[in-house]
Amino acid sequence: MKKILTFLLAVIGLTSACGHSNYENTNVEGFAELIADSSVVILDVRTAAEYADGHIKGAILIDQGQSDFVEKAKATLPIDKKIAIYCRSGRRSANTAMKLANVEYKCVNLKGGIIAWKEADKPVTTE
Repeated sequence: MKKILTFLLAVIGLTSACGHSNYENTNVEGFAELIADSSVVILDVRTAAEYADGHIKGAILIDQGQSDFVEKAKATLPIDKKIAIYCRSGRRSANTAMKLANVEYKCVNLKGGIIAWKEADKPVTTE
């Protein structure tokens, strides 16, 4: 009985540890301050069509919906730099931040995504 209880507690502990977010979330102002640092990589994880409608200047596009997203990210993004991630509303980018953080990237997610960014009158580009 003692062994079973110990096993169950260990499983619960591991599940809790794995469920803990290993990336940061920030609001628009925090994101703007973060990306003002030229060493930070800006990552847009929306579709190409969404990106073409307007994106944050300097953002790299890697569609998180693609089956090879993690492989593309590893081939494109430097592991030693902070990655500032955004999408339309913040949901896809939060999922993406967790995926990248699980392969050792340091990630910051924009809460509210580009919707919040535009509502705060922050600049976007279509170039």
